[in-house]
Amino acid sequence: MNAESASTGTPRNPRITLRTLRKWAREGEKFAMLTCYDATTARWLWRGGVRVFLVGDTAAEVILGHDSTLPAEMPFMLQITAAVRRGAPDALVMADMPFGSYQVSEDEAVRNAMAFLTEGLADLVKLEVDATFASLVERLSHAGVPVVAHIGSRPQTVRAEGGYRAAGRSERDAAVLVDTAKLMVQCGAAALLVEAVPGEVGKRIVDAAVHPETGAAVPVIGCGAGPTCHGHVVVLQDVMGLSDWHPPFVVPTGEVGQAVEAAAGKWVEMVRSGEYLKDGGPYQMKA
Repeated sequence: MNAESASTGTPRNPRITLRTLRKWAREGEKFAMLTCYDATTARWLWRGGVRVFLVGDTAAEVILGHDSTLPAEMPFMLQITAAVRRGAPDALVMADMPFGSYQVSEDEAVRNAMAFLTEGLADLVKLEVDATFASLVERLSHAGVPVVAHIGSRPQTVRAEGGYRAAGRSERDAAVLVDTAKLMVQCGAAALLVEAVPGEVGKRIVDAAVHPETGAAVPVIGCGAGPTCHGHVVVLQDVMGLSDWHPPFVVPTGEVGQAVEAAAGKWVEMVRSGEYLKDGGPYQMKA
């Protein structure tokens, strides 16, 4: 039975949870995911049918104007994660753990991850990982923190790599990614996010991502990782036509940028022409 809103008594949608993702993966139901960074946008995306949100450290780029994801900090990420939750209370909200929040020590990583669940009100936390993070993923999982292991292209390594690049394009690199995916699942990762890899590599990861005990499919979310992934995520500003540039795997579905530009132009003209509040406005002096 659907929950009811305590304030209005109107029926609410069932809450989307990790169990929902597993069901979708098991039944082959594809799910669409978008990044989101504020309550207002979350509310409208929910109304449009989006049920899974990533509060990405891409906010450092698309919200704060930086040239990478690295400047996103814990307090900022906690605030916007909670904001998305308030805007879409029944959605599944995945929080990005920002650069520096989990690399210093495992103790600090566990504290920060738990803060995303308690303060940020997230359902899942996402970490950019390779095999060296296996013990951390296992520790977080044992602590009750649902972890999404982000493999493939990892934007937080942009300085170390000297730029962004696709991953898994050689047989050796592809094999390493598949092995890493298996390792993360064995360590308890609740889901995988695979970024910027060839479609055949994405398929190999999906085929390999099964629970070691039950054999159930572990949800795999692609970000430019081919058609086989259970779900797909892209940056909101890219798909809505708000970016001046977007990755080649993004197919824009709207022209929101042009709509905002046009609306802004109409507002400017209304003010400049004197039409705005020319009748004196809605407020009158009291007698």
